[in-house]
Amino acid sequence: MPRLFVYPSAKECYPPCRWVLQYKGERIIDEWILRQETVDKSRKYYAHFDARTDIKKAANLVTDAEWVSHHGFYPLIHYKKDCSKYSSKGRKQKERDICYAAHLDRCILQYYCHVMNERYNTRIRNLGIEDVPVAYRSDLGKNNIHLAKHAFDYIKASPNAYVMIGDFTGFFDNLDHQYLKQQWCNLLGVDQLPPDHYKIFKNIIRYSTWELDDLLELNGLPMTSAGRKKLNSQYTVLTKEQYKKYRSHIKKHTDSFGIPQGSPISALLANVYMMDVDRKIKDIVEQCAGLYMRYSDDFIVVIPLDEAAARTAIFSINHIIEKTPGLTLEPQKTQIYKTDLPYIENIGGTILENADGSKNVINFLGFTFNGVTTTLRSKTVSKYYYRMYRKAHAIAENPDQKGKKYLYKKYSERGAKPNGKDKGNFFTYVHRAEHVFGDTEEIQKPLKIIWQKSDVH
Repeated sequence: MPRLFVYPSAKECYPPCRWVLQYKGERIIDEWILRQETVDKSRKYYAHFDARTDIKKAANLVTDAEWVSHHGFYPLIHYKKDCSKYSSKGRKQKERDICYAAHLDRCILQYYCHVMNERYNTRIRNLGIEDVPVAYRSDLGKNNIHLAKHAFDYIKASPNAYVMIGDFTGFFDNLDHQYLKQQWCNLLGVDQLPPDHYKIFKNIIRYSTWELDDLLELNGLPMTSAGRKKLNSQYTVLTKEQYKKYRSHIKKHTDSFGIPQGSPISALLANVYMMDVDRKIKDIVEQCAGLYMRYSDDFIVVIPLDEAAARTAIFSINHIIEKTPGLTLEPQKTQIYKTDLPYIENIGGTILENADGSKNVINFLGFTFNGVTTTLRSKTVSKYYYRMYRKAHAIAENPDQKGKKYLYKKYSERGAKPNGKDKGNFFTYVHRAEHVFGDTEEIQKPLKIIWQKSDVH
């Protein structure tokens, strides 16, 4: 008969509790790994330094702590993603470093992310802060639309309040390694990371990268979308011989701060990093009967009290952030408002010296609240227009290009999927926002002249 056993302690100690069925020396892995949605999520079709696999095929390896503690991770493939900002003034160029892991490495990180995420959700419930970190959460069942509405509804319910909008400078790029390790140990309830977790930790802080453009060049491919598509159709990006020959291309991250964006576990680690900060700020805000919500590096605080209490709370919050390694408020993205609805007054400069005092509307998670109604944020709409114009101009310059149908599908209401079953396009998102916020809001107001501006009707 198979022998069913569980690691000791199903509560707050390491190792994490997981059931494993052992029969004739074979380890049959827990139910999460066998779920089809887990397998689908783990299966990626890009080419890397190793062969494609999924978490089910790799289950016996990724769940073997001893094997993981001795595993050698491949370099991440790195490229820069265009994350330019858009407004009525035009496009402000911004790039983000993105890294993606080899296939087996990704499965390991996905599994450890799952194990730690279960513990993280339990921990924040025990701390009473489960309503604070709202990004990268598998147990909330809400998206940014629901979260923005919740924040604005809270402000409406407290018409005389003080609102702080904050953003951390270079969040992932500045996370302090020693502080991350401390919080990681805190999550596991240990003084020292176990060997398998320490291996994951070392891979995250001392990661290596290989530039995607270099791989394209080594394969004789152009640095275009067509070149990347051709590269990803290969079995691996390099043969074993080529990997050994050209390994001088590998770059090592040697700073004492920063983790790679794009890793399956990076988002969770960012939340783990913020556990103590979230708890401390929540305690301050809770004493004021207020709201604190953090979406990755963006947060909102609402304090429905008099100015003296609000100032004290905001000073305390700023002090907590300043004393936390790796955290710095971005001055241009930090605003403080006094609300006397329907009026909103920006008083940032009178409380925090470097706060931005230029806006008298509250922007949060892609939406704008002006004291009366909620609309799409202007930057969200400008980004849509920019991408639509760029695609339309490309088609106009090359009439033979088979992109006209795609243009309508991607950038007009004809491509919207109101039933929500398909991904749809920007208008699908707009319709969902209208449904969540309700008819009293003016979500689509910035899009009223869409057909005239786009001239594609």
